[in-house]
Amino acid sequence: MSTAPAGTTPRTDQDSTALAPPLWKLLQATAEALHAVRAGQSGTAALASVTPALRPGVQALLFQTLRHLGRAQALRRQLAPRNPPPAVDALLCTALALTWNPDEAPYEPFTLVNQAVEAAKRHPATKAQAAFVNACLRRFLREHAACVAATDADPVARWNHPAWWIEHLRRDHPQDWERILRANNAHAPMTLRVSRQKSTPALYLQALSAINMMASAVGADGVELDQPQPVQRLPGFADGVVSVQDAAAQQAAPLLLQGLDLSAPLRVLDACAAPGGKTAHLVDCLPPGAAWQVTALEIDPARADRIHDTLQRLQIRTAAEPSSDTPAPHASTGGEPGTVQVLVADAARPGDWFAQSGGQPFDAILLDAPCTASGIVRRHPDVRWLRRASDIPQLATLQAQLLATLWPLVRPGGRLLYCTCSVFRAEGDAQVRSFLKRNTDAQLLPSPGHLIPGGTDKPGDVRDNPAGDHDGFFYALFQKAPA
Repeated sequence: MSTAPAGTTPRTDQDSTALAPPLWKLLQATAEALHAVRAGQSGTAALASVTPALRPGVQALLFQTLRHLGRAQALRRQLAPRNPPPAVDALLCTALALTWNPDEAPYEPFTLVNQAVEAAKRHPATKAQAAFVNACLRRFLREHAACVAATDADPVARWNHPAWWIEHLRRDHPQDWERILRANNAHAPMTLRVSRQKSTPALYLQALSAINMMASAVGADGVELDQPQPVQRLPGFADGVVSVQDAAAQQAAPLLLQGLDLSAPLRVLDACAAPGGKTAHLVDCLPPGAAWQVTALEIDPARADRIHDTLQRLQIRTAAEPSSDTPAPHASTGGEPGTVQVLVADAARPGDWFAQSGGQPFDAILLDAPCTASGIVRRHPDVRWLRRASDIPQLATLQAQLLATLWPLVRPGGRLLYCTCSVFRAEGDAQVRSFLKRNTDAQLLPSPGHLIPGGTDKPGDVRDNPAGDHDGFFYALFQKAPA
């Protein structure tokens, strides 16, 4: 007979005698991860410290907890007005976030409460207050409707975002702020980009259908899965046929390259390139036989390694991997034609890398600038609780510095695509207006502007290639005046 606690299920892997981790242990680890996020650690880093056997379950519980943390914190204040110790507070908020809405609870609420109390009893930091945890959560089960109703008027509880974030969205998007917040609290879809040089969305949809994976085409190169899947199950993933890339992010490469003469030698810079998805898409959009050289910059060596990993899986040669049948490098490039040159360098310091990249102006620059990541909150629900209002002007200053630094490196007649995964206008529209005032040789070409997360961007918008359900993003494409 299984000894797994109520609400857990036995594992069905090769070891049929092994049991799923007990729920109390998952809740304990989730509360510890929440405590780490509250202390300023990213969710990714917090999960990295979780035992591998627990990590998948903890990630699912942590993400749900973070998506409902505003409500949980308001409920905790109802049940215990005085702040308990941080470890106890984290466990209470974890349990409340997971139980407050029975329709979305991953387990029966009474099971979650029982196991949360068990978690409190078994951890040195919470053991002394296990009775307090038990009393709070049992009261919540008894008075559920009244407790929830008492927090309904709290906007942080209702929208599960910090108050400053909600107010900022109201100002920036008076017509769409509620829609953005609802989208942020939903699960993001899993979207794939099909390599133009190896397949087509239509053919890939057939391959998915053959193994009973339902999906639909989105954008020019994308496929959106009905249900997320491990990448190991995706046909052709290991061979570079597809990559995981949000539909909004897939707009970068085609937008930058459209209208350029791809039959002429082309120098392209991806200024903030990790993990390499947009770099790879740029290469994929170039016609076979074209003469090109792409430089990918990344300031963080560990993240630069991810660019190499991405390009290797997609079978895209880097400058460090020459081939005997490759022509000698063109004098105006920093690497061999048909290769990606990955440099660990700060894009804001071209003196450190520009000569190494070839020392000649670029035909096209992609600046996916550091930002608040406010458009990808549903994928990274910790972001809303880690960011501060002061981050917006600080990051906007950095974005302006990068634009000012890179614009002189665009050749006359060339172009620069500025983008952020942000919905805040200080990192989008306001940045563009300021840039155009400072640079009279810059022309704003037709660009998507702010993409609202969740779905169709404009009411009544009908397209031949619908963008599907995508993240929040911003795009502005600039062209430099001819010499």
